[in-house]
Formats: sequence, structure tokens, C-alpha cells
Amino acid sequence: MPPRPAATTSVTFQPLGGGKAALSGDLVVIAKEVQPVLVALPRGGVKLVEARHHNLTDDPHLFFVHYWAVGDAVSLAKAIRRAVDTTNVAPMPGGAA
Repeated sequence: MPPRPAATTSVTFQPLGGGKAALSGDLVVIAKEVQPVLVALPRGGVKLVEARHHNLTDDPHLFFVHYWAVGDAVSLAKAIRRAVDTTNVAPMPGGAA
């Protein structure tokens, strides 16, 4: 997916102490990636907030999957990584892989 404003995947962790964290964010996916993401998130204990799209004429058609969870920080990080791995997301130059 080519980079463009407001079309990005975001992951936010808030430490809660004791190895726990709150996780929230959204995944921007194309149609064929929606179902794999919706399966991967709950398998890792991450809750779906909503899945929606903003535009009727975008190409490719983009869906925004919003999620959240509270739990063990390492487990949540692994869960969100598995969900991201079901997508065709590419790291930004200079970003973490």
C-alpha cells in the first residue's frame, strides 16, 4: 500500500506496572486482510473495537480495524505482531522492523 496521509497502522502501549500494559491502536488493511486480522486479534487476547472504512472510492479500498487490550505486555506485543504479520504492511524507512 503506498504511503498517504491518514493511512497508517498504529500501536500504542501504556505501561501499567507489574509487567502489564494497555494496548490500543488501529490496523489499516485491504479487503483480503480483514478476516485474517479479525481472527488473529482475539486469539491473542486483543479485543476488536470496530472495523470500518472511510471512503467509497479509494483504491485499494482501505479498512480500519481498531483494537484494545489490557494484559501482560509481552503477550500483547506478540499478539499484535501476529496480527500485523497477516497484513502487507511495510516498516517505515528507519523504523523498527
